[in-house]
Amino acid sequence: MKIRIFLLLFFITSYSFSQSVNDYKAVIIPLKFEFLKSDNQYRLATISKFELGKAGFQAYYDNEPILDQNIQRCELLNFDVINQKAFLTTKLYIIFKDCYGKIIFQSETGVSKEKDYELAYKEALSKAFVSVYALNYKYIGENKVSSVPSIEAEVVTESQAVVATNVRSDELVVQEKTNLNLLYAQPTATGFQLVDSTPSVVVVLYKTSIKECYIAVKGNKQGVLIAKGSEWFFEYYQNEKLISEKIEVKF
Repeated sequence: MKIRIFLLLFFITSYSFSQSVNDYKAVIIPLKFEFLKSDNQYRLATISKFELGKAGFQAYYDNEPILDQNIQRCELLNFDVINQKAFLTTKLYIIFKDCYGKIIFQSETGVSKEKDYELAYKEALSKAFVSVYALNYKYIGENKVSSVPSIEAEVVTESQAVVATNVRSDELVVQEKTNLNLLYAQPTATGFQLVDSTPSVVVVLYKTSIKECYIAVKGNKQGVLIAKGSEWFFEYYQNEKLISEKIEVKF
C-alpha cells in the first residue's frame, strides 16, 4: 500500500516535470557557465555543443544566430551545467530548462577526483553527458503543455488490443509487455544504469527511500521501476494513461 501511495503522489507531482526533450527543436548553450570566470573557460561550452550534436540535438551558442527562422522561442531548450560543491571532488550535472525556466531534464551527476580544474571539469562533464545520450533524443514535432493527468491506465496485449479503463488510486492496471532482452544493473553514484548486451544504457535509475522502488528514465519516458514479488515493472504515464511495463533485470 505504501508503494502504491508513493507512486500516485510521484506521478501527480512530477508529470509536468517529465515533459519530453523531444518536444523541442533546438538547444541554447551559454558561453559562460555561472561557476566559471570567463567565456568558454576550459572550452566547456565548445565541448557541450559538440556532445549535444553527437546526441542528436541542434545546438547554438547564446550569441549565435539560429539558422531555422521558423523556430519559436518556446521551442528552444536552455542548456546549463551546474557545479555541485564537494570536498576534494568535482561534481557537475546538466539541466535543460524551457522558456519559462522550468526544468525539463536533469542528468546524473558526473564526478571527477582530478586535482587539475580543466581535467576535472572535462571528466565530470563527460560523465554527466551519459544521461543525455540515454535520452535517445528525436524531435517529434510538437510542444505539448502538460497538466495533472487523470488517473487512467491501459492494458496492451501482444496482439496490440488496447482497452482503457478508470482505476481507483489504490489500483494499477498492468501492461503485459514481454521484454526478451535481459538488462544488467550497473551501480552509479545515485542508483543504477541498466544496460543491454551491446552494451548500451537503456534505463537510468535513481534511488528513493523505498528499497524496491527507483525513479526511472527510459528514453524520453520518466516514471518509476518497482518490484512486484520477484519481477520488476517500469511504470509511467503515456497520453494521460498509466502504463506498467515488465522489465527483465539482473541486479
